[in-house]
Amino acid sequence: MKTVYLETFGCQMNELDSELVRGQLETLGYRFSPDPAKAEILLYNTCSVREHAENKAYSRLGLAGVRKRDGEDLIVGVLGCMAERDGIDMLRRFPQVDLLCGPGELDKLPSLIVNVDQTDRAQRASIEDRAALAGNTSRRSAALTAATDDLESLDLSRAFDPDRTAGRARSAYVRITRGCNKFCTYCVVPYTRGAEVHRPPVDIVEECRRLAHAGVVEVTLLGQTVNHYRYTHGEATDAEGRERPQVGPGLAAFRNTVVEDVNVTTFARLLARIHDEVPELPRIRFLTSYPRDFGDDVLEVMAARPRICRYLHVPAQSGSNRILKLMNRGYTVEEYLEFVDRVLDRLPDACIAGDIIVGFPGETDEDFALTKALLRRVPFKNNYIFKYSPRPGTTAIDRFVDDVAEDVKKARNNELLAVQAEVGAETHAQWVGRTVPVLIERVTGQTSGAKATNGEFSDVDRRVQLGVGLRPTPVVLPEAPAEASLVQLSGRTPGDLIVAFDAPSGPEPSSLLGTIVEVEIQESGPLILHGRMVQHAD
Repeated sequence: MKTVYLETFGCQMNELDSELVRGQLETLGYRFSPDPAKAEILLYNTCSVREHAENKAYSRLGLAGVRKRDGEDLIVGVLGCMAERDGIDMLRRFPQVDLLCGPGELDKLPSLIVNVDQTDRAQRASIEDRAALAGNTSRRSAALTAATDDLESLDLSRAFDPDRTAGRARSAYVRITRGCNKFCTYCVVPYTRGAEVHRPPVDIVEECRRLAHAGVVEVTLLGQTVNHYRYTHGEATDAEGRERPQVGPGLAAFRNTVVEDVNVTTFARLLARIHDEVPELPRIRFLTSYPRDFGDDVLEVMAARPRICRYLHVPAQSGSNRILKLMNRGYTVEEYLEFVDRVLDRLPDACIAGDIIVGFPGETDEDFALTKALLRRVPFKNNYIFKYSPRPGTTAIDRFVDDVAEDVKKARNNELLAVQAEVGAETHAQWVGRTVPVLIERVTGQTSGAKATNGEFSDVDRRVQLGVGLRPTPVVLPEAPAEASLVQLSGRTPGDLIVAFDAPSGPEPSSLLGTIVEVEIQESGPLILHGRMVQHAD
């Protein structure tokens, strides 16, 4: 069997898709290499949401084209949203690309590879053997064929390799929905991933159970809008009576979030089932949430079940109602703030993160000031802040003129980052003096082991603490005597706060990856907490 190199661009959805693809191909005998130079099949799982991720994918295709021109016999495949959005035109623009596979057709990838591998390239004239795409009719076809959806088999047949994922702290993603029904004007996802399709609850619970038995410590439930999960039992079954994926209701169905029908599994009921029926799973988290339709029933389940992480990633996108309307976000700033207040009233220790787009078409200085005010109003632990860029296939690129100058976007982006740093510092400071459970994710480097006598951390520690990345960065230190050297570990709290601390003496630091330990928080910064691991006497 040939060797495969698989590179992923973009969001957690793509990371999960790549994990499923890898497991599928490994089952068929394909080998994987982290080095593209040693692979005969190059697969790029692409994203259309951010321009940076798309440009990286195009760069990889350029390098693959050079290798082919130099005579290497390679199979080059483009997976994901770029393949779905560009369609067969990508095969014309990039002749080095041999196959395309959209995110809703990944179960067909092995057949595409075989077709390309076994067909004389010079004789291959038809694209049918080289492309598996849902096409522009995907939303209609999803409604007609969800009950016979073969993509569900890809989720059900996944294999979890604890050795390969040890660096990710034995964490795994579990898809509960695919697609999106919201049609934000800046986003291409509803067109590339299709309508919302919800997986049967029994399949989701069983997948979580199998992952826990395989050594997973933390499961993250994924959906473009997880709180829109809703499954009506008995409506979608196969010939044997087994429940199948089901197209979700329209947005109007969520205006009244109270669901009395016991034959319906809501997102709150799904969370409760996973928590109660898979007690061996230490942590359950989810993303991404939509503020307008987030009911109190979900908050009540989170408050009553301790293994559900009190972390919410809820993008606001803008602090201006005028811009939110242009974005077609479907809520106002007031509704967003009402949601935040409900969360903090019921879950005082919850951590909130978000997304912000700066420089959306028509954004004025007043609109931007309102966004800054929103950031100062909400105790965000962090925000992913992006400059707007027109994305092909979106409504905004045709409807609005990209009229905010690039230098203005950059200045506003930097200003928001500075505001978020202030807000993040205040939010993180509230955790100093508390002891928190931390899921250890990585060995981040070595420290000198010596702290200043006044209790302050070393300069190296502070560089890690105040760094601009969203995860602690490995640090290269001057050489120190071996007896003074301490290895530093980092991980996340249930609220997704990043914590760095010195590894205890005794066990090999890497053996602690994927374990949950207690850490006393001693110092904080805008993006990271620093503390001391609490060791209990046996």
